[in-house]
Amino acid sequence: MLYGVIMAGGLGTRFWPESRGSRPKQLLRLLDSQTMIELAVERLLDLVPPERLLVATTERLVEPIRALLPQLPPEAILIEPVKRDTAPCIGLAALRLLHRDPNAIMVVAPSDHVIRPKEEFQRAVRAAVRLVEEEPSALVTFGIRPTYPAETFGYIERGEFISRDYLGGLACFRVQRFCEKPSREVAEAYINAGTFFWNSGIFVWRAQTIWNALAQFAPDVHAGLARIQEALHLPNFEEIVRQEFGTIRPISIDYAVMEHYPHTLVIEAPFEWDDLGNWRALERILPQDVKGNTILASRSLLANATGNIVRSVDPHHLVVLVGVDNLIVVCTPDATLIARKEDEEALREVVPQLADRGWTEYL
Repeated sequence: MLYGVIMAGGLGTRFWPESRGSRPKQLLRLLDSQTMIELAVERLLDLVPPERLLVATTERLVEPIRALLPQLPPEAILIEPVKRDTAPCIGLAALRLLHRDPNAIMVVAPSDHVIRPKEEFQRAVRAAVRLVEEEPSALVTFGIRPTYPAETFGYIERGEFISRDYLGGLACFRVQRFCEKPSREVAEAYINAGTFFWNSGIFVWRAQTIWNALAQFAPDVHAGLARIQEALHLPNFEEIVRQEFGTIRPISIDYAVMEHYPHTLVIEAPFEWDDLGNWRALERILPQDVKGNTILASRSLLANATGNIVRSVDPHHLVVLVGVDNLIVVCTPDATLIARKEDEEALREVVPQLADRGWTEYL
């Protein structure tokens, strides 16, 4: 039986000042009237009913997420006491599902990616589920055909083509290797080679298979999760989760398992995808005006301004740009960001500096 797992514990600090600790990227309405997490849940609800969906998130975000997703039962929220990256998060979800259904199949997806159309996403997931049903030891991921030499995405090098009639015409390959975020020159070489996908970070597998793979390739992570698993029937289970989860080494599922596992398959995704990692990503997703400006503001006026990204949260706030190019301008009720697009990565330094100054009201 298929279960959905949505990872929703990210901080989204690169979308400051709109993104805050209690309102990270997955809770923002950047592209739609719905938040990113609402869209993620909507994509999965045609595949699994609400009672077979888990949303893994931090304690701080439990109530905001419950308010956004009233259709989910209370037990659908899986609380991560502390951030420990994707491997412990996925392992915690797997042990919960195995307790409920030893034959559970998981589709694991981040809460803050742009995926469309949802029908093609669902078609791809159904094909991956069939693949896992036929090959229970397989770990399946989705690769995105790259359209430019991105330096901010991981890559997957494909190997042998796998022919399976039941995949409905979708191309499937053995994974040759996973590659971390490359330099510009390396990314261009990947594009020219024609054998690389972007790594979508979306997975389908049997819960037992990923549980066994963690035991084999990340035994220390698995040991911490096993201590939690042993306490499933105890009345103080939640307390033990808080004690034990924080002792687990933070590590991504790619580093912990995917780079080492011998039976990993990649399906070429038939859907559009973007991880929407920063403000500049909006230029890839949204249309621009005749001057190349990307505008997410109800009221704005741009004169002799080219290639800017403008975002205003308040529908009554007017943003005016005159004679400036290639800026990111974000206005919220209590903070304004103005940055050159090429300096956007420096946003990583803003949040720690705000914390150092004690300006916690902006975090």
